[in-house]
Amino acid sequence: MGNDFPKPAARLGAIFDWDGVVIDSSRHHEESWNRLAAEENLLLPEGHFLRGFGMKNEAIIPGILHWTDDEAGIRRLSLRKEVLYRAIIRERGLEPLPGVRIFLERLREAGIPRVIGSSTHRLNIITSLEILGLADFFAAIVSAEDVRQGKPDPDVFLQAAARIGRAPADCVVFEDAPMGVEAALAGGMKAVGVAGTHGNSVLARAHKVVRRLDELDESGLEALFA
Repeated sequence: MGNDFPKPAARLGAIFDWDGVVIDSSRHHEESWNRLAAEENLLLPEGHFLRGFGMKNEAIIPGILHWTDDEAGIRRLSLRKEVLYRAIIRERGLEPLPGVRIFLERLREAGIPRVIGSSTHRLNIITSLEILGLADFFAAIVSAEDVRQGKPDPDVFLQAAARIGRAPADCVVFEDAPMGVEAALAGGMKAVGVAGTHGNSVLARAHKVVRRLDELDESGLEALFA
C-alpha cells in the first residue's frame, strides 16, 4: 500500500469527526453520563447512549433523556457532563484508534489540510489532542460551540471546509455515525464511514466504509472523486 495520493489531491480537504474516528471515547462518555445521572439523582433510559451517539448534549438532554426542557438547566447539565468527561480521560488516558496517526501523516505529506468537525465540546477536543500529541496534525477545530444545528445538519462540516479554504465538493468527511454521514452528504461532500462504533450496515450511505483509516491509499481516495 503506497503513501502517495493522486495528483488532484492538492485541492482536497479532509474533515474528521472526532469520537469514533480519531479516538474511541465511547466508554469515557458513557461513564460521564452515568456519573452525571448519579450526581443529579436522575434516571438514564435504556439504550440512551447509542440513540444519542453523535448528537449534541443540547439535543440529548431534552430529547432522549427527557431530563429538562429548560434552557438554563440543559446548559448546566451539559457543561457538567463535559467536566466529568475530561476528568475521566485524564484519569484513564487515551490512545488514537489504530491507523489514525499513519493516515494523518500520509495526508500531511501529501499537502492535504486536515480539520476537525465534531459535535464534541472544544475543550474536550483540545484536552484530548494534548494527551494524544496530535495537535499539530490539524489546522482548525469546529466544535459544538460553533454551530446552532447539530448533525445531520451540515453546518459543522461546511464551516470546517471554509476553515481550510476548500470547496465542499472537494472535501472528504470521515465519520462513524449515520447522522454524520447524512450531514456530509447534505453538505455535498464525500463520506467515508469508519465502521468501529456502529458497524458497516448503518453506514451504508457512505461512499466508502473502512475498518481503520490507514486502509485508504492513493487509489482509494482517487476513486471517491472518479
